[in-house]
Amino acid sequence: MYKILTVKDKIRVPPIKFRYALDEAVKSSLDDRWAGTIDKQMGVLLSVISVEEVGEGKILPGDGSIHYPVTFTLLTYLPELHEVITGSVIDVTEFGVFVRMGPLDGMIHVSQIMDDFVSYDAKNSIFSGRDSQRVLRNGDIVRARIISISLGRDYKIGITTRQPGLGSLAWVDQEKKGVKAPARRERRPRRDA
Repeated sequence: MYKILTVKDKIRVPPIKFRYALDEAVKSSLDDRWAGTIDKQMGVLLSVISVEEVGEGKILPGDGSIHYPVTFTLLTYLPELHEVITGSVIDVTEFGVFVRMGPLDGMIHVSQIMDDFVSYDAKNSIFSGRDSQRVLRNGDIVRARIISISLGRDYKIGITTRQPGLGSLAWVDQEKKGVKAPARRERRPRRDA
């Protein structure tokens, strides 16, 4: 979920940025420090939106920079358990599918793709359901639910498309229209003459 947070911190503004206006120098230093990082509590820190307040700066012994207490707003993305997301399939591997969901990627394990026997076609990089005849490939847009989150330096986000209303948007459209998957052919026992 995207959020706008107000944060108080101290920021170091190096001498190379003294030529800029104070707010511009502080915002640039905040962007350098915060933008593009991942924090377990705040999520992915996408951008410093604005600098709200800059306090009195201090010069510390042995450091030519000025350290300012600041209040600023951040745009963040923090995935939440059970959140429904929409994303694009960016990679299909034999163990699952990677989905780009905003600033992060999540993975649908092969066991979480659909309620059907799923087979992987390595030559064409697709998953297909035996009974449903549904196919999932690179570039498909999917609606999924987040089922596990591990944020940190090496983040992992597990997602599923095994629930009603989830999966490739083409599957969801078929469900809405009432189109059923082709019936599975039953094997008849052979009769020996």
